[in-house]
Amino acid sequence: MQEGKIKKLNAKGFGFITVPGREKDLFFHSAGLAKDTVPFNSLKEGDTVEFEGIEPTPKGDQAFGVRVVY
Repeated sequence: MQEGKIKKLNAKGFGFITVPGREKDLFFHSAGLAKDTVPFNSLKEGDTVEFEGIEPTPKGDQAFGVRVVY
């Protein structure tokens, strides 16, 4: 698992994660949240999250298996 912080959230169900040591932020979508984590509308900018992996997409890298770290 890799870890980062939520930088920005959008009401349309997506956001961006800042990862230490990585130049570009990672995109994530509410569909990419782990099933055992909080709902998307419970996330807040600045929350620490972990994610299972990264998928390359035409628009940039996307995190999947995202869950909040308590």
